[in-house]
Amino acid sequence: MKLEVVTLSDSQKAQNDIIGKIRDLINFKNLEPGDKLPAERTLSEKFEVTRSNVRDAIQKLEFYGLLKSIPQSGTFVANIGVIAMNGMIDDILRLESSDFKSLVETRILLELKTVRLASLRRTEEDLKNIKAALDAYKEKALSGEDAVQEDLLFHLAIAKASGNSTINMFMLTITPQIIIDFGKYHVCNIDQAVVGIQEHNDIYDAIKKQDPVLAKQKMKDHFKILYQYCYKVE
Repeated sequence: MKLEVVTLSDSQKAQNDIIGKIRDLINFKNLEPGDKLPAERTLSEKFEVTRSNVRDAIQKLEFYGLLKSIPQSGTFVANIGVIAMNGMIDDILRLESSDFKSLVETRILLELKTVRLASLRRTEEDLKNIKAALDAYKEKALSGEDAVQEDLLFHLAIAKASGNSTINMFMLTITPQIIIDFGKYHVCNIDQAVVGIQEHNDIYDAIKKQDPVLAKQKMKDHFKILYQYCYKVE
């Protein structure tokens, strides 16, 4: 399994442009909650973009609860008033890409809760997935290769084991930008990657023992250097 990494700036600008046009269309046609939007093909022709671009914009608005897609039926305005919807879309369009410090802080807050839940709820299948990710990370780190993706796959396996779909979704949302920033800021050198093997082992063992206190502490220990590094980044 590999994580695909893309540059977000250009695609985000295009996506925001389409979101703005969808908002304008909803206002122009006076669409109410429950009203149906035109089909993706119609929107792509009207906005002169690809259907994939339209789909991405719709999915983002769905993520924020502003639209709702129903298979075989279409996309509908969610049950929210037009004033609130316009305000939320304006906020979405003003959002900037998260800076590295914010991503690290968010990740730490999420994972300290995630690892605790994972230690309480993990199944045998979850343990197999976490161990497989751990072994893949160990192999890359010991060979001197870049193991950032394997590192994050290990943490994503823990997020899945938490049994909390919302936390899992947030982790999947922030992970691509974390990978980009790790490379941009040269966060991990080979020595740190090798040290990470034992730290990952400690986290895995605590989850296996179903010890939430120990699991949380081992995750804190694991993030110590990253957290310090974060505050040195301008």
